[in-house]
Amino acid sequence: MYKHSIYERVRYADTDKMGYLYYGHYAKFYEIGRTETLRQAGMTYKNMEEVTGIMLPVVHMESRFLRPAHYDDNIEIVTMVKEMPTKMITFHHELINQDKKLINTAIVKLFFIEMATGARVSIPVDLKNEIAPFFK
Repeated sequence: MYKHSIYERVRYADTDKMGYLYYGHYAKFYEIGRTETLRQAGMTYKNMEEVTGIMLPVVHMESRFLRPAHYDDNIEIVTMVKEMPTKMITFHHELINQDKKLINTAIVKLFFIEMATGARVSIPVDLKNEIAPFFK
């Protein structure tokens, strides 16, 4: 399993009238987790698109809300890749508040797509080589 953790604070602009993190903004937290997880593995979205010509569109997202996040909470975003990716990569996210309580879980699936043709392709070799040791 490949795992990464980063913290992100709930901003006022991300909350609803009640001071809770608006449900539609949780996806931004997942995106932060995915972006930084890939960066830790040596692959940025920018590099993947500009150098390898591969993009990663989201094809599935499910989210489970367990507790609310509030304005100014410092949320730990834990992102895991539990299975070695092939033509799809699945990210498992856990959002944890500063009291160390799990507040949200999510699963987000993305395809590796060749930008020039729109065809599904396999995980880029550089990314595969970086994370492969975590799946032995």
